[in-house]
Amino acid sequence: MPALKISKKSNSFHGISNVETAGFCSTPWNAILHVLVKGNMSARQCDAALQQGFYKGKCNSQDVEAIVASVVKRRFNDKPRVAAGLIRLFFHDCFVNGCDASILLDGDSSEKTAPPNLSVSGYDVIDEAKGLLEEACAGIVSCADIIAIAARDAVQLSGGGRYEVQTGRRDGFVSLASNVDLPSPRFSVSQSADAFSKKGIGLTDMVLLLGGHTIGFTNCSLFRDRLYNFDNTGKPDPTMDPLLVMKLRLICPQNSPATRTPVSLDQNLASTFIVDNSFYKQIRLGRGILQIDQALALDPLTNNTVASLANGNDFLARFGQAMVKLGAVDVLTDSQGEIRESCHLKNKPRSTFLFG
Repeated sequence: MPALKISKKSNSFHGISNVETAGFCSTPWNAILHVLVKGNMSARQCDAALQQGFYKGKCNSQDVEAIVASVVKRRFNDKPRVAAGLIRLFFHDCFVNGCDASILLDGDSSEKTAPPNLSVSGYDVIDEAKGLLEEACAGIVSCADIIAIAARDAVQLSGGGRYEVQTGRRDGFVSLASNVDLPSPRFSVSQSADAFSKKGIGLTDMVLLLGGHTIGFTNCSLFRDRLYNFDNTGKPDPTMDPLLVMKLRLICPQNSPATRTPVSLDQNLASTFIVDNSFYKQIRLGRGILQIDQALALDPLTNNTVASLANGNDFLARFGQAMVKLGAVDVLTDSQGEIRESCHLKNKPRSTFLFG
């Protein structure tokens, strides 16, 4: 088979040079091209058109990332739980149809109306940042990039260190609740791995991304069965620490109405709002709240990775790398999509008038 020749072109909008297909991160041909040229690159990931500092010099001398960071920091100082919400918002956006801000679009049957997204938060933070950026440089910064930047800032403010965000995403047009295919918290490791694999994310990165639960919260409805009737046995999940079962039963009575009391996914309460490897240490002690979290520490597919992260000191760096990979899944770039004027609405078509 003859070698593929990849020519380059200059894109006047981005001001950068990319392979001709770099903007087509969601097309079948691009997936084929990546497999042929790079072999080991995921067909679902395309970060060639993304770059660090994409907005430098594009926003009237304003620092786009600093503007987003100022909003996130102020909100975080007022309510630290906002960090978990922003990380979750980023994951829920990227996992469904790629990182295109489709989760932000309003509509009776949009993504945000799907059951897994009803408890998603952080929309107001993105809206505030978008408003400031529109004042600074209208029509330049995508909502998808704001989500990615805000998630990074949330990690950093929570003690997780700073990683560099690649930007250059554009906003999508499609947002359907029927497209929401998020992995269930009751999935086995194999089921979860299959769901992540379909997005081009490998097993190790799956374990790292689920480590975002280090500052996550949930509610009783997602784990009550583990306390009282696991797998229809009429007994609690035997893999859960009995003392934790007793504690959680006080928060989540068996026959009480649904409660929205938040329960930390990292049961080291001294680390509730800190991004660290404590989550992995807790699940190794049988103190995982969600079924999938506990399964990570027990399943032969992932238990060695969990042990390494629990006992090592490289989680923060590796978590940042995994977040960057997630942020490159099925992105829209170049002339794809649009830069929304409002993150909640697609832009109105512009009228074209012909004279003469």
